[in-house]
Amino acid sequence: MTTAESTAARRAEPWREALRHSMTNKARAAIPRVQMRELDPAIRSRNHEEVNRGLTPEQAVREAQRCLDCPNPSCIAGCPVGVHIPTFIKHIETGRFLQAAATLKETSALPAVCGRVCPQEKQCEARCIHLKMQNNPVAIGYLERFAADFERESGHLSIPRTAPHNGIKVAAVGSGPASLSFAGDMAGWGYDVAVFEALHEPGGVLKYGIPAFRLPNHIVDAEIGILKQMGVRFINNCIIGKTLSHDDLRAQGFQAIFVAGGAGLPHFMHIPGENLIGIMSSNEYLTRVNLMHAAEPDSDTPVHTGRHVAVVGGGNTAIDSVRTARRLGAARAMIIYRRSEDEMPARIEEIKHAKEEGIEFMTLRNPVEYLADNHGHVRHIRLQKMTPGEPDASGRRQPLPVDNDFETIPVDQVIVSIGVSPNPLIPRTFAGLEITPRGAIAVNETTMRTALADVYAGGDIVRGGATVILAMGDGRRAAAAMHAQLAAQRRNPPTI
Repeated sequence: MTTAESTAARRAEPWREALRHSMTNKARAAIPRVQMRELDPAIRSRNHEEVNRGLTPEQAVREAQRCLDCPNPSCIAGCPVGVHIPTFIKHIETGRFLQAAATLKETSALPAVCGRVCPQEKQCEARCIHLKMQNNPVAIGYLERFAADFERESGHLSIPRTAPHNGIKVAAVGSGPASLSFAGDMAGWGYDVAVFEALHEPGGVLKYGIPAFRLPNHIVDAEIGILKQMGVRFINNCIIGKTLSHDDLRAQGFQAIFVAGGAGLPHFMHIPGENLIGIMSSNEYLTRVNLMHAAEPDSDTPVHTGRHVAVVGGGNTAIDSVRTARRLGAARAMIIYRRSEDEMPARIEEIKHAKEEGIEFMTLRNPVEYLADNHGHVRHIRLQKMTPGEPDASGRRQPLPVDNDFETIPVDQVIVSIGVSPNPLIPRTFAGLEITPRGAIAVNETTMRTALADVYAGGDIVRGGATVILAMGDGRRAAAAMHAQLAAQRRNPPTI
């Protein structure tokens, strides 16, 4: 059954038909979009509690009533994993919250995660028909979070169905969102799935890259727990390329491999003073704080905490870093970005939260030099003023330096967050892979298959830095293609 046929069949169910007639579309369109409850900025900027507090059941039902249950729901097309959005929302409208969660799990291995960190405003919500009526879109992300949280907190977790074991072993390299999505689909089809993680806890970027005030670790652990109950095995402290090679995996009986090792190689600007004490990448900073608990007094691997902290960059990771610095005691925490605020790739909600927490935004400025004290510690950052030029390939205006316009500000910690590339270790491990000029693994974009017949890849190791949901979409496409390939091989085994 195609996606369109499945959507039509779901929409024709009698309870959905009755629900559509329970309220006019005009009345639904007149309902204002719900406002998420938030922790007070004065409180949250000094702790790591989750900022967004979720919806009450009453709020969720009211927001669900805004959905017009369109005959051809474009919101689904905007979701990289193809969630049956109107169906789960209509379950919420009728108070069938557990059914809503079960619907989400049909296509998404991480609904509680996606409801928190996915850029819905650029994906599913950007396709909502309410926008054509000059209304705010249905809060799909808030409702997704609500349904997933309700199920988890109720204690009535549903485990997606799995087919009988087929005896075929497949591996996933890395345990971030691409691999978790891949693992969920493959386990559902009956495969023996093993996920290999280099660090001591599974979760990848969900654990080390996103702070608890946006995505608490127990949420990630709960989603991973579902996969474990589906039979997925997690092998931690195993570095593919060091602990095990491609040949080792094949020798252990893995018939196909999905490579999703992320993009952990940070970019730097290569300007004078960049190697001073007190300057680090956002990757290192967030990993040490989020996963290694480096900010705790008894930490074995403490991290430097500055009083005057500058974060260079304008993406979500930069915002996460500066808000983390604020929570670790920075009296002055600044974002330094070479473009305007309107051109920042970070989510609007995250920028709003940062401003409420006292973060300064120093836009149209670009670092050109770091200055040290007599002990080699960074003490000042020299900034050049920028002005917007003509649009570049991204559609944003190219920032141009303003001649002889500089300023120098005091800092004692700088966190650089200007992008990442794939670590070359994994690509080198799989001899025969095609590698792009930026160090990513080249794949067929439809199947996510690499130049090696048994290797697929997805997520940041293919895309560079991207979103959680795009990585999950890669994992689902790779799983579908791998499943088709392995099924064909079973029907027509190679002759010797």
